Amino acid sequence: MEYLYAALLLHKAGKEITEENLTAVLNAAGVDVDTNRVKSLVAALKGVDIDEALASAAMVATAPVAGGDAATEAAAEEEKKEEEEEEEIDEADLGLGSLFG
Repeated sequence: MEYLYAALLLHKAGKEITEENLTAVLNAAGVDVDTNRVKSLVAALKGVDIDEALASAAMVATAPVAGGDAATEAAAEEEKKEEEEEEEIDEADLGLGSLFG
């Protein structure tokens, strides 16, 4: 994560994201720099409009969740199953308790 944060810091400061600049920021932060990771990140960010990527990620993160959203429904269904399983376990415990108590 620190590599990506360093790239974002450079971008915010208006500096070019190069291997040298990224390494300098990571060194300043006390990170033991892996040159392969630096090279990979710089290569991956070539041609990427970081402002557009951030705006797009922000839109996804703040998008309103609709009542019919499949992911929301799946999460609610999973929670309901977990609650039912907990109830079954509690009832089973009560049955065993009555045998010995």
